[in-house]
Amino acid sequence: MSKYVFGPVPSRRFGRSLGINNIPPKHCSYSCVYCQVGRTIYFEYMRKKYYDPEMLINEAIQVINKNIDKIDYVTFVPDGEPTLDINLGYEAESIKKATGAKLAIITNSSLIYDESVRCDLMLFDAVSLKVDATNHDTWVRINRPHRRILFDKVLEGIVTFSKEYNGLLLTETMLVKGLNDKGDEIEAIATYLKDVNLGKAYLSIPIRPPTEPWVSPPDEEKITEAYNIFVEKLGQEHVELLITYEQGDFNLVGSPIESLLSTVSVHPMRIDYVMDFLKRNNIGPDVLDDLIKKGLLLKVKYKDYSFIVRRLPTRVGKG
Repeated sequence: MSKYVFGPVPSRRFGRSLGINNIPPKHCSYSCVYCQVGRTIYFEYMRKKYYDPEMLINEAIQVINKNIDKIDYVTFVPDGEPTLDINLGYEAESIKKATGAKLAIITNSSLIYDESVRCDLMLFDAVSLKVDATNHDTWVRINRPHRRILFDKVLEGIVTFSKEYNGLLLTETMLVKGLNDKGDEIEAIATYLKDVNLGKAYLSIPIRPPTEPWVSPPDEEKITEAYNIFVEKLGQEHVELLITYEQGDFNLVGSPIESLLSTVSVHPMRIDYVMDFLKRNNIGPDVLDDLIKKGLLLKVKYKDYSFIVRRLPTRVGKG
């Protein structure tokens, strides 16, 4: 079974993305209300070792070399915040040197005030930073950060990094109805991003089952308003909406069932995608029913779709 690698999966940012899961579930510095992985179990803000880096590197190299023609990016997008991994830079540098693959990372930006984190991020060809709010109270309500993280330092760190970094820099703002979708909130975020040397600012909405059941995407009018504000401030070529599902097949590595379990632990899949995958691998739907009965997977209804997600432990850590 692939312990650290999943996919490739279709990514709206990075094309065909092979995922690297360098953080166990669920160690994070945030517990975002919309998170598709679920509530944070272990709140963290100090970097440390989670996995044996040599094992992660070796597995990644083997999978990448076998699938290099199917991959656009190798993306660090784990069950928690990837920059909590103290070996992140070593892992990224080793994988890139051995395979030549383009590397990407999706981070919540919470530790970017740390110079060691910024140095590690410099090794990636593409970096996606979360910016859901520039107002402290909104940040707390939507991202629910570890109490030791200082918001002003995060915002300063993003700007500092953007001036040092030469790769593809992306930001993502998740719009949640009633939290950060008001015009003044959006305008404040867009104004802040004018000082960030970015390639593209993505506006996204919750399209997978969120941690909190009350989370919903804004109304269409609010999404349009947010887009127009971002375009006015940043220019149309720097703004894009992420409001649809990924297109393309989920091509998984390892044995089909084990790979399915690895993938949905960080990337909930619509049930029609899962059924298509099972069919292509000559596996009947009764196998999915059995995995659900055993408590390994959950079937969750969100909006107009049913999703298959990985069941996680229920103990909640304290910040």
